[in-house]
Amino acid sequence: MTIFQRTIKHPIEVSGIGLHSGNNVMLKLLPAPANTGIIFRRVDLNPVVEVKADPYLVRETTLCTGIVTDEGVRIQTIEHLMAAISSFGIDNLYIELNSPEVPIMDGSSAAFVLLFQDAGLIQLDQPKQFFRITKKVRVEDGDKFAELLPSESNIFNLDFTIDFNHPAFSKDLSHYNMDLTTNNFVNQLSRCRTFGFLKDIEYLQQNGLCRGGSLANAIVLDENRIINEEGLRYNNEFVRHKMLDAIGDLFLCGHNIIGNYKAFKSGHHLNNQLVRKLIAENAFEVVTFEGLSVKEKTELRENVVRDNKVHA
Repeated sequence: MTIFQRTIKHPIEVSGIGLHSGNNVMLKLLPAPANTGIIFRRVDLNPVVEVKADPYLVRETTLCTGIVTDEGVRIQTIEHLMAAISSFGIDNLYIELNSPEVPIMDGSSAAFVLLFQDAGLIQLDQPKQFFRITKKVRVEDGDKFAELLPSESNIFNLDFTIDFNHPAFSKDLSHYNMDLTTNNFVNQLSRCRTFGFLKDIEYLQQNGLCRGGSLANAIVLDENRIINEEGLRYNNEFVRHKMLDAIGDLFLCGHNIIGNYKAFKSGHHLNNQLVRKLIAENAFEVVTFEGLSVKEKTELRENVVRDNKVHA
């Protein structure tokens, strides 16, 4: 059995609000051939501009992850969509936008999960390539850190800890650990929303940013509590969302990872620095299903069979 590259079976589209512009954004996902990668298309520009998802194009990491070309063409807030793409094992995809940002939807990846489930997935005629971590890489910023380490088993495990000085953040709910499979992502992470503080949002909106931000697409906290009437979807939704962000940020390397990710208070900037260091230090090897041991093939086969049940 071989693990092949994947794309979606049928085009599918959705509209939603842009987090920063507040404008309506049309998003269309289209199948792409093998070895294409993840390509964003700004169809509102003439001529249309294509921008490949690339860690070295990440030039915006405040409030979101944004890629920007040397010519100044940008695509913002890509992390929630990238997390869903990664978790569904999609290697090739065209993403058309009529705006410089992916719609924020409800602040999570839930809407993108539904899109992929509706569009369906197909296998292509080329083997899927993984980045297997071969040596530890680590980046730090004060007490914050993010690192990738080799794994003795054939998994991508994530271990994340947050630390916010706010009454709504409990130390007991600040840590999360998960093996990344499609099923785990859908059931444990995909509905976890982004969050922010009321005082920061008011300042940003006064300065022309976050115009589309609202209680409909974020968890918002004042100085003491969560102000969303419905509260949290999970009691540890905050740390789960930070893990979701990390999955999207790390997938900018262009491949699913075999290894362990561990982070403390990491964010978009540190995650991107980690991917860049991973590549710069050549701390990985590119492997296909055929290049793995019998034990590893068995583990990968089990993951694919289990995850294909989610795709059905």
